[in-house]
Amino acid sequence: MFKRSGSLYGLILGFAAIFGAYLLEGGTFKALFMLPAMIIVFGGTFSATIIGVGFDKFKKIISLAKLAYYPPKYDIKQLIDGFVTVTIKSRQEGILAIESQLNKLVYPFPKKMMHFVMDGTDIDLLENIALGEMKAMQNRHNQHIGMFSKMGGYAPTMGIIGTVMGLIMTLANAGKDPTTLIHSIATAFIATLWGILSANLIWLPIADKLKQCHLEEKHMMEVSLEGVMAIQSGEIPSIVRSRLMSLLPQSEQGTIGSR
Repeated sequence: MFKRSGSLYGLILGFAAIFGAYLLEGGTFKALFMLPAMIIVFGGTFSATIIGVGFDKFKKIISLAKLAYYPPKYDIKQLIDGFVTVTIKSRQEGILAIESQLNKLVYPFPKKMMHFVMDGTDIDLLENIALGEMKAMQNRHNQHIGMFSKMGGYAPTMGIIGTVMGLIMTLANAGKDPTTLIHSIATAFIATLWGILSANLIWLPIADKLKQCHLEEKHMMEVSLEGVMAIQSGEIPSIVRSRLMSLLPQSEQGTIGSR
């Protein structure tokens, strides 16, 4: 549970550290949450993103952020055990008998590939299909990652725009009510704060988490492809297990095999 929600804890810790230090220095929430500054930063960031990637991709921002903070967990050890079980069934009763064991493979991708095996798909064609699907997945994920990376670049720039606007207001009101001048200066610097903060605590970390999600899904698909091709080649269960175990980190390889 901690592993899956660790990013959320990190976000909370980041805001608590920054805002806590600000409050300890005598700042107030009222000064920190100035609506004009936040509108400039977040409104400008969202607008630039929509212009850059289109609204259809931008509207996925909430679901992608949720995916980043609560990513799917791929149990590769369970998947390897599933392939070994399917291999045993295939060697005992034939390739068409494995359909009842496909639930052991847990995830849609290996199940889909095994259906191609059952249909008698050539091993080279099977590999091409799998690699094509993996490439499409990578392109799709790169678009999502790129969107948040762009937002991480837009936000500080929007903060600078807010700062410039605040300073313009300050100069325009020079010689007038000091309260108005102070308010304009505060708005200027708060805009910079929100621009940098949102980039480094929200948008860029989400991009990094989506990269990690991509790598984990890619690893699951690579293990699945190796398992499917091993079964297609008629390899024995012990070889299938060893072949798939070799794709795991050395520290994890010794934990499989006793099940």
